[in-house]
Amino acid sequence: MKLAVASGKGGTGKTTLSVAIAKTFDGPVQLLDCDVEEPNSHIFLKLENKIIEKVNVPVPVIDLEKCTHCGKCAEICEFNAIISFGGTTTMVFPDLCHSCGGCELVCPEGAITEKPEEIGELTKCNLGNIKFLEGKLKIGKAMSPPIIRAVKNAAEDELFTVIDSPPGTSCPMIAAVHDADYVLLVTEPTPFGLNDLILAVETVRDMKISFSVAINRFDVGDDRVEKYCEKEGIEISLKIPDSRKVAVAYSKGISLDEVMPEVKTDIRKFLKSIESSGRQS
Repeated sequence: MKLAVASGKGGTGKTTLSVAIAKTFDGPVQLLDCDVEEPNSHIFLKLENKIIEKVNVPVPVIDLEKCTHCGKCAEICEFNAIISFGGTTTMVFPDLCHSCGGCELVCPEGAITEKPEEIGELTKCNLGNIKFLEGKLKIGKAMSPPIIRAVKNAAEDELFTVIDSPPGTSCPMIAAVHDADYVLLVTEPTPFGLNDLILAVETVRDMKISFSVAINRFDVGDDRVEKYCEKEGIEISLKIPDSRKVAVAYSKGISLDEVMPEVKTDIRKFLKSIESSGRQS
């Protein structure tokens, strides 16, 4: 099973919960840090013997001696990564390229080839029963989905997988959760938390993925998140109390399951419930 831990906004405790779930799972498990713009799951894990691989994507290169500036490559590119000016000049903007290969296919002169462009790196590490994979987007690069796909492609299909997803509901989050069997949406009991939870719920419903909600710091703020979930028939699978000791432990790289061991019981109940629902489906 692939369990994606996601949130409509940052700072809700998504990574904290992802790590705790992976460490609580009884058996071999994979933890994929797909929040590639600022991965931080490694803070709570003692990484040793890391393997780091470069992640590249193909981008077009134009042979100006062959190019007639016909503009066909610019016409097919929906992201304006190639622009042709009046039949005299053709320019490539690599940071806008989505590596679809369409420009190379339509070029009548064979003037376009592709070269690898480094956009980030993939880190692999084994920690006891946890296989850890982390993607990191290179500073200055704009697109994270190729890094996310590289992390997921490096994972083993037969292992239970926890995916620490990017926050929000845009392309990076979609890339992280699109093939998940279940999504746990982490939120907080605040107006911002509710607003972004609604967006996340609409997204996973459109994607037709089973999901439930975890409320972090449930005993602060208000009860509007719980009322929304009740109205929408959404199960609240986990409720984690507000605790100063958790915040202090976080600052020291100590995970939730270590400082609040009682949460392991609730996590195991949650995992058992989604495992049962998976078998029934």
